[in-house]
Amino acid sequence: MYCLNMLAIALELARENPAYESVASKFLEHFVHIAHAMNDRGGEGVELWDKEDGFYYDVLHLPNGERHYLKVRSLVGLIPLLAVETLEQDIVDKLPGFKRRMQWFIDNHPDVANHIEVAEVTGKGTRRLLSLVNREQLGSVARYLLDESEFFSPYGIRAISRFHKDSPYVMSVNGSDHRVDYEPAESSTGLFAAIPTGAGPFGSPSISCLLSRSRSFTTFMVMVFRWNSQRAPANGHRCGMRLQKFSRRLTRIFLRAEDGTRPVFGGLQKFQTEPEWRDHIYFHEYFHGDNGAGIGRVTDGLDGTGRQAD
Repeated sequence: MYCLNMLAIALELARENPAYESVASKFLEHFVHIAHAMNDRGGEGVELWDKEDGFYYDVLHLPNGERHYLKVRSLVGLIPLLAVETLEQDIVDKLPGFKRRMQWFIDNHPDVANHIEVAEVTGKGTRRLLSLVNREQLGSVARYLLDESEFFSPYGIRAISRFHKDSPYVMSVNGSDHRVDYEPAESSTGLFAAIPTGAGPFGSPSISCLLSRSRSFTTFMVMVFRWNSQRAPANGHRCGMRLQKFSRRLTRIFLRAEDGTRPVFGGLQKFQTEPEWRDHIYFHEYFHGDNGAGIGRVTDGLDGTGRQAD
């Protein structure tokens, strides 16, 4: 993502100063190399992409050489969607140095094709989509992202997939079982305490990035679903429409519902009804526990106990 952000900046600067064309080429090449490394860590064939589920997971590498996917569907598995950028034909044509080096790199590195999608756009020529995930991976991750039984909640994107409500992930360590249930923004075990909170310092910027990046891959959504030609138009249109609902769902948690309450305040009547509090929207984290660990509580709304409601 960093490489693609720097690539976009370099391309913008190159419009005024051709010296930045070589900088843009460097970040394009670095992006492809990093993307390839994530799919073949250490050159040992270890990848974070689980072909069986079609999702990104952490991989546990044991001393005996065994490797196991930690199949927790969390916001972490959506992070690869943030690494996406588009290259428009009119911009590339104005930068002959960058265009020449890019074409040489594509011709001499066969793995580039896995991370650069090409589409012909009427009146705009060739549009290239640079993405960490390839066509098949993007389609699979997008289905998880836009599924209301997985990540797509009434108030944006869940930190933990709702799938784990009925199918908790259990891992045995030294004779003890550690579970990941559907507990939005919380974890009942310290082993998985690093799972991101939906409204914490990690979760909210990530969800905002997903929203801002959705414009890039929405354009290619119909192309992504061409693997099933009979359903491509419907699937592509449906995904595009759901992506457009991102911002509305993200703001809905702070807006008054039909009953006059704000989902963000859940069952806390002081904030729901008292004039001194009801119109003040807070964004903060609660701290609890002996170790003072900060736990962000705002993702899907709160119930009367202070815990989150679905």
